[in-house]
Amino acid sequence: MNKINRKDYELPAATAEWGWRFHHLGIPTAEMIPDEEYLEKYKFAHGGFPTSPFGVEWMRFEEGSPVHELIKKVPHLAFEVDDLEAELAKHPFTVISPLSSPSPGTRVIMIEHNGAPIELIEFTKSRAESESGG
Repeated sequence: MNKINRKDYELPAATAEWGWRFHHLGIPTAEMIPDEEYLEKYKFAHGGFPTSPFGVEWMRFEEGSPVHELIKKVPHLAFEVDDLEAELAKHPFTVISPLSSPSPGTRVIMIEHNGAPIELIEFTKSRAESESGG
């Protein structure tokens, strides 16, 4: 990627130029999470997002979780995108966790940027419509 010299008041390229939308900040924890949801396939629990006005999600990993070690140890930013394949084709990302579907109507991929995990999320139109009542 090109080196970007942006000013303090300028938004990052991901949101200002590429059109990505902030979704959440995922923070690893060893503590139980109130109202957590457990994902057996990935051996981890997550919670906090539904009630956080800032999009903070806590993640607690069990021993043997197949999730990439970087994701287990370093907080990650997550962005919603319209088309995962198109974004991957446009940018030379290092993929650390392949494309998966953790829940119906949701597709995610994890990339790494300068030692930080970044999650890209795509929601299918049918899921967004069904949850909004449209």
